[in-house]
Amino acid sequence: MRLVIQRAAEAWVRVEGDEIARIGPGLAILVGVGRDDEDRDALWLAEKTVNLRIFEDQDGKLNLSLLETGGELLAVSQFTLFGDCRRGRRPSFSDAAPPDQGLRIFERYVEACRETGVKVATGRFGAHMQVHLTNDGPVTLILDSRAG
Repeated sequence: MRLVIQRAAEAWVRVEGDEIARIGPGLAILVGVGRDDEDRDALWLAEKTVNLRIFEDQDGKLNLSLLETGGELLAVSQFTLFGDCRRGRRPSFSDAAPPDQGLRIFERYVEACRETGVKVATGRFGAHMQVHLTNDGPVTLILDSRAG
């Protein structure tokens, strides 16, 4: 699994012109599921996500987690995070999970984040979405459950 995590002042998702999800301060996360990913990847990344110390404390140091700040989380499925652009001009998505597996693992990640008490909003799996966010910092990180 791959995550692009952005600290956000606010974020929201629209599908066909309708707003379907919105968060206040917290994290906006693009979630890519790979062909070899399993529930354990979702569980590991959920724990890592909510405990990452990427929010500032009273001294301006990145010492606080999403759990400690009471922030919210917006998770948006993004299979293109597994696009391979090394050859040719068109990305290959052969490393991305098929839709049924992608949905199952994405939902497991969301469920595991919710189980920690974090308020989680989501985009719509498989839909064409417009994702809006105000990046705070900016702080942007990439996590990969299979990176060495």
